[in-house]
Amino acid sequence: MQQPITTSPTFLAQPSEPATPDDLDCAQNLKDTLEANAEQCVGMASNMIGEHKRIIVFNDELTGRVMTMFNPEIVEKTGPYEAEEGCLSLESTRKTTRFETIRVHYQDKRFKERTANFSGWTAQIIQHEIDHCNGVLI
Repeated sequence: MQQPITTSPTFLAQPSEPATPDDLDCAQNLKDTLEANAEQCVGMASNMIGEHKRIIVFNDELTGRVMTMFNPEIVEKTGPYEAEEGCLSLESTRKTTRFETIRVHYQDKRFKERTANFSGWTAQIIQHEIDHCNGVLI
């Protein structure tokens, strides 16, 4: 179910807790909210809908589908570059450093451990959303 977008910097700056199988409904609500805001948003973290859980959803540029990650962690990164990003939860854009290629360890919807490499635009989205999980506001 689509949820309202959280815009409180104080709330968004708090690190999220690990997700568990009990959080599958939260992940579905997050996906529904991303799809409802598809014209202005390409990724979301659960704190953007008021839940402090380590869950992200994003549009995967390669597959064209929305992907969900539970408890994502960047374990390797290469190729730093400067980017300017906006956020549905925050006003204006901000400059930040991102990495061209990242390796992410995460759990899928069945909470099976996965590791995958991402690059380009998809990698940038994932980095932004993992920052949200860590309470980092760009």
